[in-house]
Amino acid sequence: MALDSKILHAARRRHEERVRAFAAEREARLKAVYAAVPEAEDIDRTLRALVMEAVNVSLQKGEDPVAAVEQIGAKSLALQERRGQYLEKAGFPRDYTDRDYYCEDCRDSGYAGTSPCRCLMELYTEEQNAALSSLFKLGNESFDTFNLSWYDDTPASGGTSPRQIMRNVYETCTAYAKRFSEMTESLLFIGPTGVGKTFLSACIARDVAKQGHSVVYETAGAVFAAFEADKFQKTDDPDATRAHVRRVLNCDLLIIDDLGTEMTTAFTISALYEIINTRLITGKKTIISTNFSKEELQHRYSAPIVSRLLGEFIVLTFAGRDIRIRRQEMGL
Repeated sequence: MALDSKILHAARRRHEERVRAFAAEREARLKAVYAAVPEAEDIDRTLRALVMEAVNVSLQKGEDPVAAVEQIGAKSLALQERRGQYLEKAGFPRDYTDRDYYCEDCRDSGYAGTSPCRCLMELYTEEQNAALSSLFKLGNESFDTFNLSWYDDTPASGGTSPRQIMRNVYETCTAYAKRFSEMTESLLFIGPTGVGKTFLSACIARDVAKQGHSVVYETAGAVFAAFEADKFQKTDDPDATRAHVRRVLNCDLLIIDDLGTEMTTAFTISALYEIINTRLITGKKTIISTNFSKEELQHRYSAPIVSRLLGEFIVLTFAGRDIRIRRQEMGL
């Protein structure tokens, strides 16, 4: 599972701030306790000395250290009990200063072995959700708030109503998000403006992000601009631009919105092919949305690109009228 380096950096920064705040709070608690209960400071000093004594005894050669270590342990427990009694008498909870770390699992390092600890991953998920909300410019949209009544239930000439078509699209999207780790295919959303392509992209993105996967959302214009800036050094910060390109190529789920709105050039065609082909080869999943029909895609893009989009992606054709207009008509 690839983690987004930019989001991970933000999560680490928040983790460091949280650890510093906890350390400062713990230090303040100790000062308060020592001021009210001087005996507690003496006991803590003795407890630290007992730890070192136990270490030294364990390292001694020629004698069995078990009995000596047990005696030190019994002495330590007695001192801790006495300390707790002193604190209670002074009006403090017994465990007022017992917690040494914000996260005991990783001892505030943020990592369990070589993997991010759950405490860091919680922050990572929060940062990723905030980034996605900002990028999509959405509110609380989710699969639960998707409403099929936005779509007309009158069958079209082919015999299937927009509502039935969108019910199938919705079910495919929810299953894709739920089983993202098992899925190998990418998705191509085709349909006119305002029929829910970005909405359902956001729903998938949020569910996938909650599972701990890295998600990057870009408009087509923005992603091609980043690749062009990296290629031709049209940037004041080459390292950041290169990192941006790597994120696009390496994230677990890439969402490219509004394909076809960009200015099409030989370079954008080349960049799009690189993105699609690289991610297919490396097994990374992609969602691309476009207002173009299959025929318009074939007219605009090269045969290798269209072959991959229509042959390697699951194609979902959206139907209906502009949801914004439809909701206004429904008084929503």
